[in-house]
Amino acid sequence: MKSINPYFDLYLRLQNTITMKLWDKGTSVNELIEKFTVGKDRELDLYLAKYDVLGSIAHAKMLESIDLLTEGEFAELQAELVEIYRVIENGDFLIEEGVEDVHSQVELMLTRKLGDTGKKIHSGRSRNDQVLLDLKLFTRSEIQKLVIATNELFERLMAKAEANKQYLMPGYTHLQVAMPSSFGLWFSAYAESLVDDLVLLQAAYKITNQNPLGSAAGYGSSFPLDRQMTTDLLGFESMNYNVIYAQMGRGKMEKTVAFALSSIAATISKFAFDVCLFMSQNFGFVSLPDELTTGSSIMPHKKNPDVFELVRSHCNKIQAIPYQISLMTNNLPSGYFRDLQILKEVFLPAFQELQDCISIAGFAIDNMTVNTNLLADDRYKYVFSVEDVNKLVMQGVPFRDAYKMVGGQINEGTYEPSREINHTHEGSLGNLCLEQISGKMESVIKAYRFQEIEKAYAKLLGGL
Repeated sequence: MKSINPYFDLYLRLQNTITMKLWDKGTSVNELIEKFTVGKDRELDLYLAKYDVLGSIAHAKMLESIDLLTEGEFAELQAELVEIYRVIENGDFLIEEGVEDVHSQVELMLTRKLGDTGKKIHSGRSRNDQVLLDLKLFTRSEIQKLVIATNELFERLMAKAEANKQYLMPGYTHLQVAMPSSFGLWFSAYAESLVDDLVLLQAAYKITNQNPLGSAAGYGSSFPLDRQMTTDLLGFESMNYNVIYAQMGRGKMEKTVAFALSSIAATISKFAFDVCLFMSQNFGFVSLPDELTTGSSIMPHKKNPDVFELVRSHCNKIQAIPYQISLMTNNLPSGYFRDLQILKEVFLPAFQELQDCISIAGFAIDNMTVNTNLLADDRYKYVFSVEDVNKLVMQGVPFRDAYKMVGGQINEGTYEPSREINHTHEGSLGNLCLEQISGKMESVIKAYRFQEIEKAYAKLLGGL
């Protein structure tokens, strides 16, 4: 039976469709176009769900402060958003069939429970600044997890360095035997590399830790939004002040962070290559227990370092991400474009992939053993040649003459090394400076100041 009020019919139709897409005006979209444009958003937006809720609580509190929500309306919204947050944390949140993205799903859930109050949550924001905010909150959180994981790997490397600092190994240049090194020097080299990786990540973190909320579609709002308030509520260090630049930050933030991730990945990949090389029978420097290696289907003697080969490949893949992002964004003018949606496909999963590599590499390092008597082998006797040149110099022989003397012995086949080593300067195999390297890492981690964000989130979820 048709209603006698056509406006009421239109209202009901809009009510049925507005829950699917925030931009819906009652016009249907071709099914193929809709499927292609939604893409993987419904799957990938699950990464962002709890951050969409946190941003919505802060936004609602700000709307209350400028009288676009009453105190009672805000209290209802906050309570319901906290409940949605709990659903997400319990792993029960889903984006329903026909709902376009996480933003639409959250607003749909609010509207179902709160009616007109739920419809007010979007005042003064766009999906553009909403997804910008979600991405920044997600990235901040993932960086924190990554810093913790990287520090744990650092500690494992440092422990190995301390435990094996007395055991010598050959150092190489051009893959030729060069000078004496040690396992302590080798392990702690990669540890100190991780310190610099976290310094670079800290720069990316500071770019991430700026509030874009209030930039709306990239041109601000006629509502008297209090952007400083949402900045404080969400624990941001600062904000992206210029609303156009806030929108331009989409893609720039992801690329900057991806470069920092690729730096950590490069350190781990290089270490993994070393391990694969040093585990081969031609080197025999390090070994893993049988249960950490794999075999061959036809060669019964094989013990393959597959774990480090896969770590290397994963980390090399991660190093490609900033270039993928560059290719997707480098010819875009200012303003929002749908191209940016695809960034999520390469960016969001990268954090877990890198954390998995860090975790498994750390586990393998804990179980790694080293060959403690390498340099007794005559194949490495020339590794001591520089030591013997330096001893002659200490006795008053000019360096060039000492070099020629030892070089002549090597050419004539009469060289016999003294095998005595005396390295004392900072960072050498006789003075690893492990304490100083640990101090550098401690200083870097403190500068992140993650505790301020945790306090802000506790207030949002526990009562303002």
